[in-house]
Amino acid sequence: MTDRPEPGPGGYRVLSSRIAYANPWTKLREDIIERPDGKEGLYGVVERGEFVVILPLGQGPDGPEVTLVQQFRYPVGQRLWELPMGMWESRPDASPEQVAAGELQEETGLLAGHMLHVAETYQGAGYSTQKGHVYLATDLTAGETAREATEADMTVHTVPLVEFERMIADGRIVCMVTQAAYAVIKARGLI
Repeated sequence: MTDRPEPGPGGYRVLSSRIAYANPWTKLREDIIERPDGKEGLYGVVERGEFVVILPLGQGPDGPEVTLVQQFRYPVGQRLWELPMGMWESRPDASPEQVAAGELQEETGLLAGHMLHVAETYQGAGYSTQKGHVYLATDLTAGETAREATEADMTVHTVPLVEFERMIADGRIVCMVTQAAYAVIKARGLI
């Protein structure tokens, strides 16, 4: 009789696992599994580190304002409107709050007097391990950006909150991370 691994969460057994591809940002793991019904299958899993997404909320002359970035996203071949977000591959020891404050300053030049951790989320739980942290940044002051080379084409735009909401409603903002961050912040009554 062969030793079979014990079922893990959800009743799945991992029969074998290998890293099919890896770079400094992403690993692709291929698992041969046994489902709870006893049938074998293949699961491809994208392993990525944790990320942060920040909704910078300021007060303008006509009410609340949101600061967005726009940049070219190579995989989809388009410039996208997004909230500031990112991860620090070179600093795995950094706390999510440190990464959020750093990404906000790096991409927009903004410094937050108050950074509220609102929620945790998974970007694509059907294929990826990547977990995100949603932050609401307030009490904002302007500073200098410190963008990475891959962010050289990034532009920063501050828009009234009502315009930001219109951009989501009319399809100008198609980034699901931005949409989800706004939705959870709004659902919790924070804006």
